[in-house]
Amino acid sequence: MSPERTRQSASRPLYTPEEQQRRNETPWTLVQGILAPVQFLVFLVSLGLVLRCLATGQGETAATISIVVKTLVLYTIMITGSIWEKVVFGKYLFAPAFFWEDVFSMLVLALHTAYIVALITGWLSLDQQLILALAAYAAYVINAAQFLLKLRAARLQAQNAGQAGTHTQGGMAAAEASP
Repeated sequence: MSPERTRQSASRPLYTPEEQQRRNETPWTLVQGILAPVQFLVFLVSLGLVLRCLATGQGETAATISIVVKTLVLYTIMITGSIWEKVVFGKYLFAPAFFWEDVFSMLVLALHTAYIVALITGWLSLDQQLILALAAYAAYVINAAQFLLKLRAARLQAQNAGQAGTHTQGGMAAAEASP
């Protein structure tokens, strides 16, 4: 990528004004805002159960159920997130603003799905299944960090735009003028 293109993509806001309006108006934003912390809570509980099962050999059923629940919540957030992305950006996946997050999300889905396949087919031993689940969880943590960093950058851009608006609009911040 050329330095000029890098500067352009770094300076491009995450949302255009139209995309931000669609983001603010769609109920799918609230759905994502609720599902993300729910998924993280399910992940933490499941991680504890998986680690306990690996360390002690106890709690296989609880660990297995927790991984299946985590996977179902992941599929739910991915489907609703795709709908959100379609509403906001006009594409179900791989909108430029979230391209790399979506790419990595595919790896997260693949690893979780591989676990389900291994569970159903008996393809791997219990320990191997749990290690596969941990690999899926590691990918999930990286992907969640990607999204958090992207959203933090969007907030900082919005704050900076608001501060710039204060200087150019005689004391009225641009953010105050928007809904």
